[in-house]
Amino acid sequence: MTSLKPKKGKLLIAEPSLTGDVSFNRSVVLLAEHNEEGSVGFILNKPLDYDISELVTEILVPFPVFNGGPVEQDNLYFIHKVPHLISGSIEISDGIFWGGDFDITISLINKGVITPKDIRFFLGYSGWSSLQLDKELVSKSWIVVKNQYESEIIEKSAISFWKEKMMELGGDYLLWSNAPENPSLN
Repeated sequence: MTSLKPKKGKLLIAEPSLTGDVSFNRSVVLLAEHNEEGSVGFILNKPLDYDISELVTEILVPFPVFNGGPVEQDNLYFIHKVPHLISGSIEISDGIFWGGDFDITISLINKGVITPKDIRFFLGYSGWSSLQLDKELVSKSWIVVKNQYESEIIEKSAISFWKEKMMELGGDYLLWSNAPENPSLN
């Protein structure tokens, strides 16, 4: 399977060989930035056991929060598809945006204008220094694929997403789609 080149807006699918990696085992990462200085992304399929109203007391609605990655896990980040509502957003690609005015975001969530279909929150992010991601691709840690879902990626299934991607890749990856997460517990 030949993967694409990394680019913001693409998805990184963790190779099954990353089994021992606590942060990235069975991860699907949305690349929010990729340039000569490095890369930033958010893990899409690792929901946490609490919601946004437990982290930001001003938010009254219990939106889910995801583990975005191992970097700066004490900071909150978000992606969304409503840049016309949240000023200061940065376009990732295909109608997906990163960040923006957080006070406006809080207000619109509390008013019910922004729903969980519009936004996804993360604690932390995934980061790679200059050329680090390229080296990991050479060592076959990741597969780069197009984000076929565009802005609907926000609504994609959280937990089964990696398995779905393995099944789409087919071939030898089909075997991994049904393998237990920790084979030693089998």
